Amino acid sequence: MRTGLFPLVAMFSASLALAQTYDVAMLEVTGDPPAVAGPLSIFGDTSPTLSEYVSILHDAADDDELEGVIVRMKDATLTTSEIEEIGRAMGDVRDAGKAVYFFAENFGTPELLLGSYADEVILQQGGAVSLPGLYMEEMYLADTLEWLGLRADFVQIGDYKGADETITRASPSKAWDENISGLLDAMYANMRRVLMEGRGLNEHEMDEAMDALWWADGPRAIESGLIDAEVDLTELFDHIEASARAHGWSGEKVAYRGELGPGEEGVDYSNPLLIFAELFQPEHRQTTGPTIALLHINGAIVDGDSTPAGPFGGASVGSRTIRNAIKKIAKDENIEGVIVRIDSPGGSAIASEVIWQGLHRLAAEKPVWVSVGSMAASGGYYIAVGGQKIYVDESSIVGSIGVVGGKISYGGLLEKVKVHVVGRARGPHAAMSSPTGGWDDQDKALIRERMIETYEQFTTRVETGRPGIELDKTAEGRLFLGRDAVALKMADEVGTLDDALNDMADTLGLDEFDVMDFPEPPSLDEMLSNAFGGFMSSPIGGGASLREQLAAARALLGNERFALLRDAAAMGAMLSREPVLLTTPGIVTFR
Repeated sequence: MRTGLFPLVAMFSASLALAQTYDVAMLEVTGDPPAVAGPLSIFGDTSPTLSEYVSILHDAADDDELEGVIVRMKDATLTTSEIEEIGRAMGDVRDAGKAVYFFAENFGTPELLLGSYADEVILQQGGAVSLPGLYMEEMYLADTLEWLGLRADFVQIGDYKGADETITRASPSKAWDENISGLLDAMYANMRRVLMEGRGLNEHEMDEAMDALWWADGPRAIESGLIDAEVDLTELFDHIEASARAHGWSGEKVAYRGELGPGEEGVDYSNPLLIFAELFQPEHRQTTGPTIALLHINGAIVDGDSTPAGPFGGASVGSRTIRNAIKKIAKDENIEGVIVRIDSPGGSAIASEVIWQGLHRLAAEKPVWVSVGSMAASGGYYIAVGGQKIYVDESSIVGSIGVVGGKISYGGLLEKVKVHVVGRARGPHAAMSSPTGGWDDQDKALIRERMIETYEQFTTRVETGRPGIELDKTAEGRLFLGRDAVALKMADEVGTLDDALNDMADTLGLDEFDVMDFPEPPSLDEMLSNAFGGFMSSPIGGGASLREQLAAARALLGNERFALLRDAAAMGAMLSREPVLLTTPGIVTFR
């Protein structure tokens, strides 16, 4: 197992000892890198292409004043070949005597593969790591077509071609089965080779890592050897400084040089298109005096970025958006206290933990209180206990301290329409991700084990934040209204948001103060996208727009039932990415 960092330390330890500052810069790898610049680049779209990412890293390798590069993978969808291209460029940075750190909020197979090209692999504290293996499915439609009265006639040249088999056969031919199985074997072997070489693992250690990391937390991933450290983003530079000192650097401090990327030029105001593009930039506000921050946790809790509510879609609160807001709040000296306003049924267990970590750290610097609106349940309550004081309305729903996990497989539905599915798995737990197959007893045992771990972490957070609470009366999914929650020590006072703001101001000794909402308001671009998103055409239905179909559904079901089904669908979609959730059952009130 790999035990040390910086294999090139001998090359550059002398220069490190002389440098007064340890200069590092960050490269964010985001989205789906285009092969070439798109036509919308005139509107300020500066997303780097794959070749630009590689060029940026080469420039960093040639920068004599740079000691280290942080590669942050942020909602990127990279193919294996793109990972190899960027990974080799990261290797060039290391060959130039510079350290490469790799950071991500959560690690799946792509993040682990790209991280294997770095000196140090760092997970956001509270994040998760998943390496289930490879899984693929093929659907064979011959019986479906016959059932529908359709006939497919194809001619194939080459026994192993197989391109027509999914519509001409009910199962794969021997040649195609051999062909695709061999390809999957090669892909699986290549994935393991990259990870083993990059992380210094042997075959046995790799087997153990894959068996443990089908879904794991940071400490387990570190023990497996695929991750080096679990660090909160706010402490990343302190961690890098400690690592540099451990490997021979004796200067004064780490200096952050900013983000690596194409050079930004000023706006050409003679170009009306660029002036128009400026209108789509997000608003940036500044405090001017004593301020209390109002941090909103409104909607289902998800990884990544928040999305606002639309005409037919509910809001979601993203862990990254909230953590960015917390970072701004912490840096602003005019902000003397924080009220977290929660109205959420929960959602992602990982995102809830990441937000809890941020509030817990913020509470060490500034008072952090919580005001509950209609609901702080499951993940919402998980976040609430990160505050030092909790206010609830009398009608607030609080609790649901519990965990739910699972998936919905649609194999039976496909069978009804004569679609035959052939699944192929490589890895001890790869088939667990199959959307068509169920779980056997062993799979369910693994899920239960992970759920128990999440539940124990949840209850630990609750006990830490609410001293004296009796879990045997409040946990295991129980729900309570506000006044009962106070009696059970789940909250402190029955009071409104205004009560919380004024009480905090009195505690801080503020006669006059401003209130600033966080996260910042969405940009014009985000508002327009949300406003017109409902006019997209639906792929089903007799030409009716998605907006019209959803309006009909809302009219038929009523607002509350419609919202319940909408949020249930969102949670179902989340289960395809994360098998363990902190969410509460939907409640419909009939009047």
